[in-house]
Amino acid sequence: MPRMGRVVLPNYPHHVVQRGHNRQVVFAEPGDFQRYLDDLRELKTLYDVKVYAFCLMTNHVHLLLAPGNSVASLGQLMKGLAGRMTRYRNKLEGRSGTLWESRYKSSVVQSDTYLLACIRYIELNPARAQMVQRAQDYPWSSLHLRLNEAAGNHWLDEDLCFTELGNTHAERLARYTSFMEQTIPSAELQLIRGALQRGQLTGNPRFTDEIEKITGLRISHRVQGRPAKRLEQKNAGDDY
Repeated sequence: MPRMGRVVLPNYPHHVVQRGHNRQVVFAEPGDFQRYLDDLRELKTLYDVKVYAFCLMTNHVHLLLAPGNSVASLGQLMKGLAGRMTRYRNKLEGRSGTLWESRYKSSVVQSDTYLLACIRYIELNPARAQMVQRAQDYPWSSLHLRLNEAAGNHWLDEDLCFTELGNTHAERLARYTSFMEQTIPSAELQLIRGALQRGQLTGNPRFTDEIEKITGLRISHRVQGRPAKRLEQKNAGDDY
């Protein structure tokens, strides 16, 4: 099936993945990770893009981003991040050439049904990859930032779905931590991965109808149902 054109919508969350060229290592040492996060923090403000979640793996990144009123801002942010990291690594290694795959993958996410599921998927990446036993111990994800910074002291944005988890920051974190500890249903994993791979929507048929009306495009792939609440323990595959 041919890849559909990238769907980017203002004020909607987008699950974005960008990989190193030929899956080469992008982040080799702590300074590389920190440099990327410093750039992300700066560029999100410059381009008016909200950051709901992130996870930096050694050879790819997962981001959950929501552009503001300008859809171009998502591409500008990703171009800026990729360019800065490429120049940084090339200078360190005395080399030239590309660092990233030419095209990042993205999927518009249905906020009211799948946003928290997508945040959980992103933040559990290091545990699924068996890099750490507990996801909260991985220092280069939004989960670590979320759990170790007091309310208002971190630079993550919080969607209404997250703020509705509780009346206080502590209550929201407690409920989200409980949600993180549930086993993720295999159907939920397949839905999120499949939508991202095909560049399609992470949402249910109602959401697909909504986006078709907004864009005037026919969305070929329609997912079914809601994310399940309970699930199996082991998740296979190398597409973390």
